[in-house]
Amino acid sequence: MSMRLLRYANWVSILFLVSALFLYFYTYPSPSSSTKMASEPSPKSIYDFTVKDIRGNDVSLSDYRGKVLLIVNVASKCGLTQSNYKELNVLYENYKNKGLEILAFPCNQFAGQEPGNNEEIQEVVCTMFKAEFPIFDKKLSTKKCCFCCLSVQQSSDSGNRVIIDVNGKNTAPLFKFLKSEKGGYFGDAIKWNFTKFLADKEGKVVARYAPTTSPLKIEVRAIFLDIGKRVLSNPGGSKL
Repeated sequence: MSMRLLRYANWVSILFLVSALFLYFYTYPSPSSSTKMASEPSPKSIYDFTVKDIRGNDVSLSDYRGKVLLIVNVASKCGLTQSNYKELNVLYENYKNKGLEILAFPCNQFAGQEPGNNEEIQEVVCTMFKAEFPIFDKKLSTKKCCFCCLSVQQSSDSGNRVIIDVNGKNTAPLFKFLKSEKGGYFGDAIKWNFTKFLADKEGKVVARYAPTTSPLKIEVRAIFLDIGKRVLSNPGGSKL
């Protein structure tokens, strides 16, 4: 009986040791990997990212240099969809000639409310909601290029294409950067579809708005009344 207990104790000790070693190497990466991470340059602004448009073409966000940007994670089947697209259209119509661009990124991470492919999304957005602002790729290529290499989840039906995430370990670098620049209440995670990030003419993220914040309330705050000046840091907007 005592031998059995001894063997059992030995196995428990071995399992404990293996677990401890695993946790150690998981928590503390090797010096080489730490050095590699430290040597990678960090993005300084929105302009350091390249994304793909709805047709799969590379778009450097530096192309929008000198413009005020409102970046939104969108979905076609959300309870907030109709009101947000309607008001984003109004905002865009009022200020597109004054230096505003709205950049919409389809995301299926919240209750599967953006299930369609790029063609279906474009049809809904352009035909049903009459959006004229740029819509970007839901499925992004795995090609690595500077800060824009996307660490996102592989889709079973996407071949060498991957699904964009805005939260979790597979967060797209653009949204990781946005959240690091403007966190929300109760953590930095994006809470739902139609979270809005505002970047000024220098590519700096200056405000974050909750999914329920009306785009027209952003207009009411008079952010864009003087487009030539630096955008106000956060004119009363909710950051959820």
